[in-house]
Amino acid sequence: MTLDPVQQRSLSDQVVERLRAEIVEGRWQLGERIPPEPELMAELEVARGTLREALRALQYSGMLEIRRGDGTFVRATSEVPGALARSGGSLLDVLEARNTLEPQLARFAAERANADDIARITAALATRAAASDEEWVDADVAVHEAVARAAHNPILFEIYTALLPLLHESMRAAQSQEGFCRNEPRGHDEVLAAITHRDPEAAAASAAANLAATVEWHEALTR
Repeated sequence: MTLDPVQQRSLSDQVVERLRAEIVEGRWQLGERIPPEPELMAELEVARGTLREALRALQYSGMLEIRRGDGTFVRATSEVPGALARSGGSLLDVLEARNTLEPQLARFAAERANADDIARITAALATRAAASDEEWVDADVAVHEAVARAAHNPILFEIYTALLPLLHESMRAAQSQEGFCRNEPRGHDEVLAAITHRDPEAAAASAAANLAATVEWHEALTR
């Protein structure tokens, strides 16, 4: 049995690898707009067509979001979100995935959160409480991300943040549905209180109760 010869990578593949490395290493933060095309073309010494092919590949993978007339933004720090987005999961699928992760992340956060973590969650909750309808979903997702960060488990955090685009989309769809509650204390204010008081079981129970209530609401809508 012979091995196939090694193929030389295309220039656009090399650009994809360079841009992916910049995202993973944190040069461009989550949600940040990356430099405009002329600047990237100059830095990488490539033609516009090559750069755009690479950007489209990273958009398909879920790492970048190209907004026409506004620029290109970092959507994720890995390619997992793109795979999840292509999975075609329903709202119930997203809720089941959240139920697997969020109670344990809340439990860990109550055990491990430091003063900066608590301040970050507190600020995110204040922003959520004051948010307009248009801003509310972003603010709610930021609360969940802050709690996940406070768990101080980089593997679980990477998995959870990969779920955030789906969480964002599902919350955006749910927000307009009858009976949706945007001021639910379970999984939010109650979790912060449990984290502050170093009560892991209460934090996990509150996160689980919020998700159980959401599942019950969703099932009532679909009956």
